This record gives sequence, C-alpha cells and structure tokens, in this order.
Amino acid sequence: MNPRIAFIAAPLLVLAYGVIRILDGLDGGRGPGIAWTTGHLAFIAALVLFVPIFWRMRSMAGRNALSTVSAVAGTAGIVALLAQFGIDIVVGFLSADRAGMGVLFERIQDVPGVSIAVYDGGPFLFYLGQLALVVQLAVMRRVKAWTPVLVLIDLVLPFVDKDLIPVGAVFLLVSFVPLAREAAAVPAKPATVLA
Repeated sequence: MNPRIAFIAAPLLVLAYGVIRILDGLDGGRGPGIAWTTGHLAFIAALVLFVPIFWRMRSMAGRNALSTVSAVAGTAGIVALLAQFGIDIVVGFLSADRAGMGVLFERIQDVPGVSIAVYDGGPFLFYLGQLALVVQLAVMRRVKAWTPVLVLIDLVLPFVDKDLIPVGAVFLLVSFVPLAREAAAVPAKPATVLA
C-alpha cells in the first residue's frame, strides 16, 4: 500500500466518524442504529490504517529503540481501541434502544480487567505512541516543529468535547500531509530472505 494513502485516509475516516457521531446524536441519544454502526466502522478502518502509519513513522525515525517502543505502544493502543469499538458495534446490534445498550455496557465493563484494558487504560497507548513518534520526527527535523502541536491538538480536543472530533481530525489531516510526503520518500525496510 502506498504510505500516502494511509496518512491521508486515516484522518479522513476519523473526520467521517466524528461527523456521523454528531448526526447520530441529533435526536438526543446515540445508537443503536445505522449511524452508530457506520460511524464505528469508519473509526475501525482508521485504526487499521494507523498500524502501517505507526510503523512507517518508526522507519522514518530510524528504527531505534525509542521509535520501536513508541510504535509498539501505539499498536497496543490500537488493539484496545479495536476491542472497544468492536464491543460498541456488538452492543448496538444486540440492543433495541439506548437504555438496553447502557445495561449491556455495564455488564461488559464489570468483567474484571475489561475496563482498564479496553476503556480506561489501553486506548491511551494509542495516543501516547502517536505523539511520541511525531515528536521524535520533529526532533530529528524530519517534520516541522508545528506538526506535533497539531497532533496534540487533535488528541486533546475529544477530551474537551467529543463533538470536536471532526475539528481534531482536520488538524490531524493537516499534520499528516507533510508526513505522507516524507513517508513516501523513505523506503520501507526490505524483507529478509531466509536461506
């Protein structure tokens, strides 16, 4: 896959998720239904694209220990978020209404370890890994100094208000455009041939 595609498509899919999420809430509640499912599928697609993005950024940073730890942490966060969004989709399918979803979410989060791994802890690795990789690239002058600032804004805005996800996605897209150009210029590590 052309690395430029992932760097551009991932923020656009996050943008789509944010817009669909807002539209889903116009009636006063979110889910279950087509908007709930479609939005979550858009975010899952974005998360899948973040895997090659993180590992390409690792290559751009020189494949050192810090970039490797950052990429591993980010990928672990992706796994946690994929679990969270997968649960959300299943709960949406199994519930007749928002109240039913709430009951199922409580049951799932009451399972020991699920809350910290899938909701309260694990997903933060995605954000920390992403920011760490971009900061490393800025320190190495592979990207402009403002790039980590835009990524940080994207990461913080949903914590201020989830309805700001589309705005954050635009900041992410702006920060990822130069990364896409840089990523295309860095060759991927060739596969090792076993004799």
